[in-house]
This record gives sequence, C-alpha cells and structure tokens, in this order.
Amino acid sequence: MHSLFYVLFHPLNTLNLWLEDDPNASIVDVLYLFTTFSAFGIWLVFDRYQKAVNSAVPFRHPAPEAADPNWHSRVILNANLHSHLQMPDLLPLQFGGGGRDYITCFDPATSLHLTSVLADDARSIEAKIKRAKNAQVKWCETSFGERRRVMRSLLKWLVENQELCARVACRDSGKTMVDAALGEILSTCSKLEWLINHGERALRTETRYSNLMMSYKKSQVIYEPKGVVSAIVSWNYPLHNAWSPIIASIFAGNAIVLKASEHVIWSTEWFVGAIHKCLEVLGYDADIVQTVCCWPDQAEALTKSPLIRHITFIGSEEVGRKVAMAATEHLTPVTLELGGKDPAIILPDTDLQKWSSIWMRGVFQNSGQNCIGIERFIVHSEQHNELYDILTDRAAKLRFGSVLAPSREGYINTVDCGSMISNDRFDVLEELVFQAQEDGARVDVGGKELLHTSCEGKSYFQATVVGDAQPNSRIAQVELFAPIALLIRYDDIDEAITIANGTRYGLGASVFGPHQDLCIEVAKELHCGVVSVNDFGVFYLNQDLPFGGTKSSGYGRFGGPEGLRALTNPKAIVTDRWPSFVQTSIPKVLDYPIRSLVRSWDFVHGLTMLLYADGYRARFNGLLQLTKASR
Repeated sequence: MHSLFYVLFHPLNTLNLWLEDDPNASIVDVLYLFTTFSAFGIWLVFDRYQKAVNSAVPFRHPAPEAADPNWHSRVILNANLHSHLQMPDLLPLQFGGGGRDYITCFDPATSLHLTSVLADDARSIEAKIKRAKNAQVKWCETSFGERRRVMRSLLKWLVENQELCARVACRDSGKTMVDAALGEILSTCSKLEWLINHGERALRTETRYSNLMMSYKKSQVIYEPKGVVSAIVSWNYPLHNAWSPIIASIFAGNAIVLKASEHVIWSTEWFVGAIHKCLEVLGYDADIVQTVCCWPDQAEALTKSPLIRHITFIGSEEVGRKVAMAATEHLTPVTLELGGKDPAIILPDTDLQKWSSIWMRGVFQNSGQNCIGIERFIVHSEQHNELYDILTDRAAKLRFGSVLAPSREGYINTVDCGSMISNDRFDVLEELVFQAQEDGARVDVGGKELLHTSCEGKSYFQATVVGDAQPNSRIAQVELFAPIALLIRYDDIDEAITIANGTRYGLGASVFGPHQDLCIEVAKELHCGVVSVNDFGVFYLNQDLPFGGTKSSGYGRFGGPEGLRALTNPKAIVTDRWPSFVQTSIPKVLDYPIRSLVRSWDFVHGLTMLLYADGYRARFNGLLQLTKASR
C-alpha cells in the first residue's frame, strides 16, 4: 500500500530517467513519461478547441424600461386592445401607418400603457415570409454543432437574465413572478437542454431494418428541413410560447414566422429580440426568425401562404378550426394544440391533505389560464365534502394583485395570483357559475369579478370553488380557463372514467390515489394525450415526451422526437449495400417483352412462396418452382 501511494503522488520519482547511472534502466521509462505528457497536451488543445467552437457565447439585450417595478406610465381607463381609438394620444408621435391599424399594449394588472404597436397587414406579412425564406437557404446548411451553440447561448442568457424575463412576462400578462418562473423559465430551459443533449439524435440519419428480399440494400431515413414554418401562439405564456416553437424550428434547420398574440406583442417582440441578438453575435442571419402581429382579418396572409410548409397552432378550438381550414389551401400540415377540460380523478381513500397543494397549483397557477390546468376534480362521494372544504378554505385566502406595483417593500408584493389577460370573458364566467348554482351546485367563495382596491387593472376574477357540479352541466363541459375549481361526485371508478371522458376535449389528465398500479390502470382508460399519476403537469417538464391531445383538443404533437420530426420532411433513401458485387437486375423471365405469361407467373409465385410461405417445406417448394421457371 505504501508503494502504491508513492507511485500516485510521486510518479516522476518512480521513473529511472538517468539511464547512464543504471545499467538496468530502460528507454521505456523515458517513453512512458513523454507519451503521458504528450497525451495530456493533446487533450488540452482538443478541450480548448471544443470550448472555443461549442461553448455558449455571451450577448447583451437591453432591458425594457417597463420591466422596472418603479416604472410608471399613463393609466388607461377600461383598457383594451383598441384603446388608441378612444384615446388617440396613445399613438406614437410619428403616427402614420399607411392605412394600417395599431394595437394598444398595456399591463392588465395595472392598466398602465406600454406602447401602441403598428399591426401587420397582408403585404408586410408576405414580405416577412420572403425574408425568412431567403435567410433559410444558408441556415439549413449549418451543422448540428453550430445549432447547438445557438441553443447553449440562449440557455446561458436565459438563466442569467431569468428575473428580467420574468418581470417582462409579468408586465405584459399580469402574472406573478412565481408563475413566470414555473411556466416560462423552467419549461423553456428544459426544452433548450433537451435540444442540446438529444436534438441531433432525433434528427440524425437513421438506418432502418430490411427483409430477406432487400438484404442487399441499405435503407435510410433522413430528416430534411421543411423550409419556412409558422407558429401561431397564445398569450398565456409569452416567453415560452414564443421561444418553444422558434428554437425547435431553427434547430431542425428551418426559418420561422411567429404570429404572436395581440395581447402580448410588447413582451413577445422583446423576447424574440433576444434570439435575434444571439444569432447576430454568432454570425447568422437573424431574418430566419420573423415576428408577425396582426388582427384576425389579416391572418390568412400567413395561414394560406404557399411558402409556409408547416403551421403550429396553440389557442382556442374555434380559431384552430379556422387555421386548419385555411391551411387546406396549399395542403399545409398543421399541429393543433387547442383547449382542454382536464380532469383530476381522485380515487377512493386518497389522502386529500397530502395532495391539496398540488391541486391548488393545478387550478390557480397563472390565474387558471393554463391549457393543462385542472378544470374538473372527479372525487368519490365519500370524500367530496372534505375536498370542497379544503379547497374553499385555501381559495378564500388567496391574494390577488400585481407583483410590479410599486410598494415600500419592493416590487414583489405578497400576492398569490395575478390578473387575467382581460375581462372580456367575465360576464360568461359569472353566468356559468350562476347557472351551476341554479342546477344545485354549491359556491361559497368567488364566482365574480374582483374589484381590486389598490391596483388599477380591471382584469381580476375571484378564486372560485364550485362543488356538486353536474357532469353534463355547461360549466362542466366548456373550457373555463379561469381560477375556478370544479368538483364532481362519482360512486365507482368506472363512473369516474366515464365522467372524465365525457367531454369533447382530450388534452391532459391526472390520476391520484394510494395505489399506483390502480392509478396507471385508470390512466390508460382516459381519452387524452398526456397523463400524470399522483402529480400535475410534470409531463411537460420532460421535453423528451410528445405533447398534444385528441378529440377537440387537437391533433399532432410538439415536444420530443415526434414534435421535432414534424418540422422536417422525412425522406427514405435506398442504396446498394455492396454496389460492386450485388445490384438489382430484371430476370429474363420478367423482362419486357414477357416471353411466357405462365412462366413469369410461376417465377413470381415461387418467389413469394420462398420469402413468405408458412413453413420450411412450403418455402422449399417455392424455391423449386422459382428455379424451374427461371430456366
């Protein structure tokens, strides 16, 4: 043991470098030392080279003034996207859009005016698509290593600027910092990490299996970039909904035209601007990423464009149907991620207190504006009242407000939930809750608009818990997209599954229970695209999984290898495995003009028997028939 430690800590002393002093010394000692140091030097050079060409490149992107908690602006009374029509002084000083309309951007939590953005028209949309097409020609020639470096640089910037990004998202959508961290930052970092570590594996050339007849051939699939793709995304997560389709599209070698929601164009343009800055610093043409913001009557310039090769749509079912119909103009493939009415089935004997915090987050995260949020609790009758009391007690204590409203303590006010994106749907929500009560439902907390005492914003809705809802009632059938918890009773598990599958939607679901095997059995019976067992929404943090739904929740998938490959053109290529020795030739019996119909049929019949007959005797008879016919 002493000798071992001596060799480890004094390796040079164990080598006999002075050959002239020891007749038993060997040149091997010198070569050993030389080889060791040479290998170490080569490794250092290689490591430095790899870091130089693959490491993240830092870049700067100026913070917008409005992200500062102490920033103040004009308060817009009854703020909406058209406020500039009633208040022309909200328009820029250099007003003059050449007939184009504007969009008023404001903080829904405080009604502070952010800016007024010139909306795109058909001509400007077409120009952006063409710029993206021209830039994609060179971008598609980049290697996966070069694209990974872009992803690494974006990930580094996002992690280092996560607080700023969260504040920008909060300012434009009214959410809280915690909601931004969970729904914007973590999910986007997860996607970037997956693309860096596994994106190439999903898109690299694949060799596929063959059969006996094609054993002399090599079959491969290559995933080519489609060209210019488009993403039309919703407003609930402005950072993630913009970055997610962009980074996937450009990693696949495409250019992308992003159609942002009118509600969050201020933040979206800043988030996309960071990607532009990253591309420019790395020496690439930033035109591969274009941002479009327009009113619905101009959207067909994008959805019907012959230059768009794929459309990803995230939004409502109503608009998604219009996008899918418009895409048929040029048979453009579409991935639709639409609404949901996600159930959480709570199996008998579940510890309600144990999971109550997850359920609260599942309902009230982002003030309920979450496509995979829990919209229905399907709970056993014996536990219904206990769960109702738990959720009611906790919902009544939730505090609403803006984390960016100035205060003596700083910008992080003690708030649990932010505002909704607007108050446009409040009348509908209140009517749904009222009708549920008329049908026998129980509501002891919430159900109405929240008139905030300190924030100027008019987009707050009270945290609401609706108990004893009927499975077929309207409130249990339509997507609420609001801070409303809905409880439905069941008496046996089969009934719970029937209730869960009893809507037109099929996006996500959760199953909770004390026995995981039973939870998994129930999960397999649900008509949806993604399920969490004893958890909520975690399937989205694993970006190796496909994400999407079924029925009226849409079709197609984004996320995982399936989503990345959807942005490519899979091309099958078959080549000779040994071209110098074996290649396809047409047997004389089958060559045109065919000499004998009987012999040609016997040849093909015998070949089929040889390759596919059931049993060796039948295959041997096929070989004999094939040999006889080929003479």
